Amino acid sequence: MRDIADGLRGLLETGALFAVATVVGARGSSPRPPGAAMAVSSDGEAIGSISGGCVEGAVYGTAERVLAGEGALLESYGYSDDEAFAVGLTCGGELDVLVAPADHEVLAAWVEQVAVDEPVALATVVSGPAPIGAVLLVGGSSVRGSLGAEGLDVAVTDDARGMLAAGQTGHRHYGPQGQRRIDDVTVFVQSFTPPPRMLVFGATDFAAAVSRVGVFLGYRVTVCDARPVFATARRFPEAHEVVCEWPHDYLARTDVDARTVICVLTHDPKFDVPLLEVALRRPAAYIGAMGSRRTHDDRLRRLREAGLSEQELARMHSPIGLDLGARTAEETAVSIAAEIVQHRWGGSGRPLAQTQGAIHEDVRV
Repeated sequence: MRDIADGLRGLLETGALFAVATVVGARGSSPRPPGAAMAVSSDGEAIGSISGGCVEGAVYGTAERVLAGEGALLESYGYSDDEAFAVGLTCGGELDVLVAPADHEVLAAWVEQVAVDEPVALATVVSGPAPIGAVLLVGGSSVRGSLGAEGLDVAVTDDARGMLAAGQTGHRHYGPQGQRRIDDVTVFVQSFTPPPRMLVFGATDFAAAVSRVGVFLGYRVTVCDARPVFATARRFPEAHEVVCEWPHDYLARTDVDARTVICVLTHDPKFDVPLLEVALRRPAAYIGAMGSRRTHDDRLRRLREAGLSEQELARMHSPIGLDLGARTAEETAVSIAAEIVQHRWGGSGRPLAQTQGAIHEDVRV
């Protein structure tokens, strides 16, 4: 959908009525992934593509029906369907396409946020007793629109923020009031942000376990080590990238933003001190370093000698991880992941059984 943002801005500026067709499900060799979108205006203008030409004609006709007052419509196209064959979907895949009247207020806010690369999620009701085609725009600290019920809005906002943080797009299922154990309502959530990065330094068994849990949490994982015998893709098959380079040199030249997670697992001064000197001056979300308390104290001394301030040193989580009593590499990876999640959302790290009130905070403006 991001590829038609400029076209949507133009339609919104004219005030014209238009419908938006969105691929909300794709199976097999489908021509476009979920989230691909096409807009059709009341004066017949079409913007974008949902299938590379296969079903646009049929979807255009559905959009005309929607604009004529039929309301939102969900259509499915598959190779075995006579209609799909007639319109040319011969790739063997299947598409579910939702065509709904545009919510001008929500889309206008979406256009502005994606234009400045602000992470945002767009949630749309696909099926169920909730209003089909209703949309909710979820940002880091704001919400626009409604899916028709306050409880549903709260539940979807919570999930959408989690998916947004992980750069995920997909379906979630709820009851009419947002109940978690009922699957009556299907909501399609699109995240408009690249997956956050996890940079793991030190090609150790701990790094292998951390990279696995990082991928599970939705991070794009890079493992970096200066030793070519250890920094191999074969040793880290789950990682998206394995780099053989001095860690501080790699970190100095790679992209780091406010969602990036840095895990320093080298616990060797010649690697981790120059690396942390760079890391603590980059805008990462989380910086953790492995080592004993004695190693931590020595590391702090060396970093102070290198000129880092107390404010910079306070950003470092060391020793890395929460106190779970972890022993194995896998258990240690869980403790590190737990601290990353806790830091991201501001949790206390205490057992939920010992806390009171809402488990998740909801922010609306």
